[in-house]
Amino acid sequence: MSDRQTHLLLPVPVGSAVIVDRSSLTATGQKLLKFSLIIPTFNESQNIREIIVVLSELLDRTIPADYELIVVDDDSPDLTWKLAGELMSSYPQLRVMRRATERGLSTAVVRGWQAASGEILGVIDADLQHPPEILFQLWDEMARGADLAVASRNVDGGGVSEWSILRRFLSRGAQMLGLVILPEVIGRLSDPMSGYFMVRRSAIANKRLSPIGYKILIEVVARGQIRWIAEVGYVFRERVTGTSKVTWKQYLEYLQHLIELRCSLWPIARFLRFGVVGFSGVFIDMGVFYLLRTMFGLGLTRSTMFSSEIAIFNNFLWNDIWTFRDLAKAQQGKRQRLRRFLKFNLICFSGLVINTLIVNLLFNAFHVNEYVAKLIAIAIVTFWNFWFNLKLSWRVTDTGQEQISKPKL
Repeated sequence: MSDRQTHLLLPVPVGSAVIVDRSSLTATGQKLLKFSLIIPTFNESQNIREIIVVLSELLDRTIPADYELIVVDDDSPDLTWKLAGELMSSYPQLRVMRRATERGLSTAVVRGWQAASGEILGVIDADLQHPPEILFQLWDEMARGADLAVASRNVDGGGVSEWSILRRFLSRGAQMLGLVILPEVIGRLSDPMSGYFMVRRSAIANKRLSPIGYKILIEVVARGQIRWIAEVGYVFRERVTGTSKVTWKQYLEYLQHLIELRCSLWPIARFLRFGVVGFSGVFIDMGVFYLLRTMFGLGLTRSTMFSSEIAIFNNFLWNDIWTFRDLAKAQQGKRQRLRRFLKFNLICFSGLVINTLIVNLLFNAFHVNEYVAKLIAIAIVTFWNFWFNLKLSWRVTDTGQEQISKPKL
């Protein structure tokens, strides 16, 4: 690669991981394109030429001269970036970025998007495990108006070729873990681990992204304004050349990413209101508990259950008119309120069972003071009640929004 070619490498964006909107690109005089496809690489010298040739031929037939391929290489020891740079003279839509100070697939994708000028932004692996021809189907979904089009191994037409039982178990296990920690994000995707997709720039523009590890798709869905998700089935191919980069470190980074997203997306203000209401319920719960134990002589278990149920009724009323007021307005009417109350009771009843078990465990097994045991149980069950009530009791589903037409490409 000549010195001139080296100077033609894309500069690496620095600072926060924010992708500018289309109007900002226009203001800088940058040429606007329909599509920018990022190819993150590390030690892919054996595959880089073939993937660029195949993708260029496909896109030249679909949107000639209105796309760009951006190879973002993490300073590969096998000089992947140099080999890609030498192809730029033959493929005018090809750009190459060499990163020397950052590492990781997710950040490579974001840095590529920051340097891109396409209205649609995409990502594909360089190892040919993602079938390039699936781009046509993904592009069709974006043309229909999707905000995000994902190649999935878990829908009709999808699958894996020769994965071991262990690898299948780990993949499914990671997805189930995601559903527990981040259900509102992972639950929207049949294949949240996919690294092959297209997203509309406007859906993620001006959002501060904080990707970790290899799973950029989760970050996009969690932080972007993604209303319409389309999925296309594909069969994940086995690697022919080069070596896999999947290690236990990637699974740990995936877990870290889930936890950080959970913390950043947690509805703090609403939880605080829920906590205030719950705090008022504590006085009712503890007061009734005291009366039942001292004045009526009821047993520990029955006193716990009766006092908790009275507090549940109090908490529902205040949550409906204050904590979840905005959501309750979208479900007006006595019948809707009754349904919310029944759901609230069902969720809190399960919390009551947990509450009772914790009180008895602490009091009988660990000899904790019964009132201290009660307070500990209330604190634990508060988190349980808030999360499941937010997702079930006051959940608003507006399917009509999904039918809003999108602008065509």
